[in-house]
Amino acid sequence: MSFTDSQLLAALHTHFGFTAFRQGQLETLRATLNSDDALLVMPTGSGKSLCFQLAALLLPDTTLVISPLIALMKDQVDALERRNIAATFINSSLSLTDTMSRLQALREGRYKLVYIAPERFRNERFKEALSQTRVSLLTVDEAHCISQWGHDFRPDYLNLKNIARRLGDTRILAVTATATPDVRRDIITQLGLGLPPRKAPLVHITGFSRPNLHLRVVRCPTHAAKMERIRHLITNYRNGIIYCSTRKNTERVRDLLTDLGHQPILYHGAMDDGARAKALELFIQSPAPVVVATNAFGMGVDRPDLRFVAHWDVPGSIEAYYQEVGRAGRDGKPAFCELLYNYADVRTQEFFIEGGNPQPADILRLWEQLRVDCAETPILFSIDDWAERANIKNPMAARSALGLIERAGLIRREILPGQRAYTTSLVPNADPAVLKNFFNGLAEKHARDNEKLQTLLRFVDHPACRHAYLLDYFGEAAHGDVRPPTCHACDNCAPHSGGPRVSPDETQWVILQKLLSCVARMKGGYGAHRIAQVLRGEADATIQAKGLDQLSTFGLLPKIPENKIRALLDALAAEGCVTRSNDQYKMFSITQRGIDVARNTPDDFLIAWPAAETAAKTFFPRRKK
Repeated sequence: MSFTDSQLLAALHTHFGFTAFRQGQLETLRATLNSDDALLVMPTGSGKSLCFQLAALLLPDTTLVISPLIALMKDQVDALERRNIAATFINSSLSLTDTMSRLQALREGRYKLVYIAPERFRNERFKEALSQTRVSLLTVDEAHCISQWGHDFRPDYLNLKNIARRLGDTRILAVTATATPDVRRDIITQLGLGLPPRKAPLVHITGFSRPNLHLRVVRCPTHAAKMERIRHLITNYRNGIIYCSTRKNTERVRDLLTDLGHQPILYHGAMDDGARAKALELFIQSPAPVVVATNAFGMGVDRPDLRFVAHWDVPGSIEAYYQEVGRAGRDGKPAFCELLYNYADVRTQEFFIEGGNPQPADILRLWEQLRVDCAETPILFSIDDWAERANIKNPMAARSALGLIERAGLIRREILPGQRAYTTSLVPNADPAVLKNFFNGLAEKHARDNEKLQTLLRFVDHPACRHAYLLDYFGEAAHGDVRPPTCHACDNCAPHSGGPRVSPDETQWVILQKLLSCVARMKGGYGAHRIAQVLRGEADATIQAKGLDQLSTFGLLPKIPENKIRALLDALAAEGCVTRSNDQYKMFSITQRGIDVARNTPDDFLIAWPAAETAAKTFFPRRKK
């Protein structure tokens, strides 16, 4: 279809009220209307959705939008309906009556946009309705989900290549905010873009830089220290999101904030559909919402005025971190993002990695159970049911194993309207030997997932510009040198926890020299906890066995709390005086610069001296029975 730029601008203003396109939008829209395939990589909040929504209004038939989350579908459809645009979603939150009504309207071509999850293609009623529907555009939103290299891999996305093939020459637009070069290549491969007769897709990438986000990592030795930071963020910035890795932690943090007089909104994937819908409504309507959520919340949720994002737990990858902090400050105004780091929390992410990459023995055991249970008739079971049947302790591993068995062509699964369980049946005459062909790929993915976590941990320990680190990771050139400060918007370039970088006074110099001397004498073999124990004179069995209580620095700083020593080590790392190992032990070593600082007390040395902390002395209030 042919449109002039002035016509596209007029349509933009008519339907969405904007007077100009943002970077990347016009180029993508032109390609889509020209029947070309495209991959658009654009930062969170930059207007990716508008590209396919406006294209849908200009194309003659229905646009099908593949979307990963119910919350994302509802938010976008609600926004479109407020603009009197014919849009709907079809997902498991609907009753059977509503589902059948929307399927009939789909057949009749009454919708310009229809949002579905990739799992919807399991449903026979939906596939039958789709076969009677003219589709102008297939959009894959949050397209990183299609990639095994991405941070949110879902097996059902791998079926989209077959769906696209069945739709013939229907144009395809894939959009995402978080795609490294590897992920971009994998998205193109998995969707079959560029394979004859399809032309090579347009790949358009706009800048990842979000200079209005102030990025900070805060080391928190206790949960009380984390709560102190959360209280600080709410007091100073009012509205934002607190991300937790597990449902249990969201509920715990919600309860603690409630005891302190706040009214946070809870959101996680295990809540029923009505509770999640109510939480979203509160989030949209509240003048200053504070949401405590898992990563089930926020993908595509469009609220521009969020002033903070906090991570109670460490996320599993740079992609996940970038996606989540990117939900703050979409209005371009300053927003504050704190990752509250405790190495013990890493074990949760390791558990998730294990769940996403089940052992071959578990997969084979589950297959045998499926073969027995489904031999006579299809079975309606939840993921937890199958995990229990096959004695798989990690339900996530059971979910992943079921997806793998389905990809091997051994079973079919169908989700019914209003159900959270699948009807599973055996595929007649399928070859179980195919299953073992996936095991090498699974081992490769396991290794990649572990490396993604390690890359995130290197970001935590990174002594230089955090924005530059993110730009480098996503394949863009970073700005400037790491010293002097460059971005003015991260704790390393412009530390704000302890004020500006200043020259230490006489008392502070003595503390720094003792700390650097201790690091030097421990010869790079110990982490922050052991260094603090030595300086504080805490001689437990390990300290004594290693002879660390015999060091000349033992007990030199008995009144400095461990969290202050940790903060000073972070500040010294930012100044290049000490380094941390990249393994799980995070052992500190002194650098030549650190030796020079300890010996010479240079006049030009500056450091962000940590502010006085009271968090370590604060304890959680007890819940009332």
